[in-house]
This record gives sequence, C-alpha cells and structure tokens, in this order.
Amino acid sequence: MKSAMTVEIGVISDVICPWCFIGKRRLEQALRLLLGGEIQARVAWFPFQLNPRMPAQGLDRRTYRAAKFGGWARALELEEHVAAEGLSEGIEFAFERIARTPNTFDAHRLIWLAKRLDVQDPVVEALFRAYFLEGCDVGSREVLAAVAAANGIQGLDAFLRSGEGSAEVREEEQQARRMGVSGVPFFTVNGVPFASGAQKAEVLSRFLSEATK
Repeated sequence: MKSAMTVEIGVISDVICPWCFIGKRRLEQALRLLLGGEIQARVAWFPFQLNPRMPAQGLDRRTYRAAKFGGWARALELEEHVAAEGLSEGIEFAFERIARTPNTFDAHRLIWLAKRLDVQDPVVEALFRAYFLEGCDVGSREVLAAVAAANGIQGLDAFLRSGEGSAEVREEEQQARRMGVSGVPFFTVNGVPFASGAQKAEVLSRFLSEATK
C-alpha cells in the first residue's frame, strides 16, 4: 500500500483581510475535496501586514477606508461584494461592528507563538471571528490575551511585553515580500508558491494536486 505524502501548506495572510478569511474556508474545502488519504497536509500561517505603517493604536475604520478607497460610498460598495462572497462560504461578515482598523503586528506574534504550541489554526480562526464577526479590536493586547487564553495560551501579556517573536515575524514577512507577495491570501506548498487570492475550492484543489505531483 502506497504511503501518504505529507506536505506543508503555507498561507500568507493578515487577520484583517476578509479575503483571507474566505480563503481559509475555501482551503479547508479544497483539502476535503483533494486528500482522500493520498496526501496529508499540515497548514501553517505566515504574516503579511496590509498596513505595515499603521499606528500602534490603529485608526478609525470609516475615516481610514474612506481615504483609502476614495470615499465611504465606494468602501461600502466593496464591502457588499465581500459580504456576498463570504455568505457563499458560510461567513456572515459584520463590518458595521468594526470601529477601528488595527495594527496587526502583535496579532501576528500571537500566531507565531501559537504555531509553536500547536494551536495555530484555532488561534487564526478565533482572530478572524473576533474581528469580522464580533468587531473586536485585534490590535488590542487585551483582546489578543482573551483569544490566547481561550486556546490554552496563558501569559500572553508578558510574552508581548518581552518582544519575543518580533524579529521572527518581521523576517517571515520579509521572506514573503522577497518571494514577490504583494497581496493576500497567498498559498505555498513546501515553500513553493501554488496559488494567490481567495480561489474557489475546486480551483485550489486542482492547483494543489498539480503542485504535489
């Protein structure tokens, strides 16, 4: 009997990217479509800050998005499109609950720590849900500590104050940019790019199948 191939799927993303949340759902579906015992996949999450120069305290979301997209009406139009795509994947985006666009560097440090504690995927899921469904400020250390504790990670405040993981997160993000990543989600297999954007599950499964031949 042929043994299963084990691959590492890397997902480069930001926790305030709605397409990354959609991409997570589609990757999960793609893996269910594809695996069938022939491939065993480990999914690892890597950082990409959509707003690397965001102030530490974040910015008022309406003001920020109106400036970014040339007006609030245009920002709302884009959100409606994303919300429709989200519903197709079972995600009910609650953009109206989100007051601030946060700095996500500390969230990425939590994700980095969670990988080492083998709870990365549930932490990423919890961060997406906290921001997009509950409107929580995922740049707040109190919010991050609550997400961490709910997933069995204690003492996050001390971890964040120590600076641990900062250099590693910066290096991982630089690696992504050196790879040519300019938008997320971005997917790799064993470090080699295989898909960009929140592709449909069927497309992702086909790309993944080809990448693992």
